[in-house]
Amino acid sequence: MKRLLKNGTVVNPAAGNTAVGDVLFEDGVILQVGGTIEATADMEVYDVTGKIVTPGLIDMHVHLREPGQEAKESIVTGTRAAAAGGFTRVATMANTTPVIDNLVVFNGVRERIRQEARVKVEIIGAVSQNLEGKVLSDMGDMAAAGAVAFSDDGAYIQSAEFMRRALEYASTFGKMVIDHAEDTTMTAHGCMHEGPCSVALGLEGRPRAAEDLAVARDLLLAEMTGAHIHIAHVSSARAVELVRAAKARGVRCTAEVTAHHLSLTDEEIRAGYDTAFKVAPPLREESDRAALLAGLADGTLDAVVTDHSPHAAEEKDVPFCCAPNGMSGLETSLAAVVTYALEAGHIDWERLVDAMSVQPARLLGVAAGVLEAGAAADITVIDPQARWTVETDKLYTLSLYSPFAGKELRGKAVQTWVDGELVMENGRVR
Repeated sequence: MKRLLKNGTVVNPAAGNTAVGDVLFEDGVILQVGGTIEATADMEVYDVTGKIVTPGLIDMHVHLREPGQEAKESIVTGTRAAAAGGFTRVATMANTTPVIDNLVVFNGVRERIRQEARVKVEIIGAVSQNLEGKVLSDMGDMAAAGAVAFSDDGAYIQSAEFMRRALEYASTFGKMVIDHAEDTTMTAHGCMHEGPCSVALGLEGRPRAAEDLAVARDLLLAEMTGAHIHIAHVSSARAVELVRAAKARGVRCTAEVTAHHLSLTDEEIRAGYDTAFKVAPPLREESDRAALLAGLADGTLDAVVTDHSPHAAEEKDVPFCCAPNGMSGLETSLAAVVTYALEAGHIDWERLVDAMSVQPARLLGVAAGVLEAGAAADITVIDPQARWTVETDKLYTLSLYSPFAGKELRGKAVQTWVDGELVMENGRVR
């Protein structure tokens, strides 16, 4: 059956236009975008007046935890959370048990995705075997099977020589390396940002310099090799400057920022040592957050991600210094960006959609991020006026630890369409 989204504000940066209009699709494919499309008896019509209609949102950095860590999250629960948050496609990281570092594990994950995912899922393979930074993974086999990128996310590649070879090897397959840039020799015992707040709370810190040194090194290696480096979850003001300068020199580099780093600072931890705020890299100071917002606005930071890193309740329900790093984010990311970046005047809807759909599609090399005739009907409909308070017991993710718990946010996805199928409507995942 033909389906018609009527009278929405279609925000379509890749096509270069934003206007009130209609979107018509059938059998998973978009037929027409824009203008007034006359409804006929053979159409299912959805009135989206006052809503924002965008190409499906894409999160290029999530941890679905499968295989082996299903107590934290699974492909089923994680992709249901993604659908609830307005995402039509996500890319899952390799730090599973076992690690996705060879074709056998890769194919197993791909088959589980085929059977169980509610949204589209891309797979990011590991750079090194078992994330140890010593022996290269089976990149060639995984690239041929469809890996969109390679990353040891969660583990910094300490050896500069190994990172150089990894960049060179990945580039032979046309793939980028996604870099978790934090020098672990400076962060091994730290549990939050090193600064006045950590001193006041008596917690050992993770200094900005640990991130800045790692970013600087790997940008230089990308410049040396000509390979594509993508800096994950940038959190410091200096790292933004380093990426901006590298881009100006013509280095093949891109970067992302998380919704929580755009929205929150280390001051959140003062209220009660809440482990929901423990993440790597850590939440930093207001000056860093301001630099991240500026970097997003001017395009230095290409994409917004969640770095959705769920943990089981018993893992997080421990003293702050003992808790694992990570927080859930798929169901709050869009609203956090609307609340803290868009409504605060730092970006507009075009830049939001560019950073949360167009650029992730480009970086992952997938056919998505645009509403046009012939494209897959992956569509997100957003209510920009929605006001809602985050209640963790109503989220689809298995992780009950959200940094936005109890906070009022603005903006909410109300429809998620994947290949023309309505997988989420008004918060209910089908």
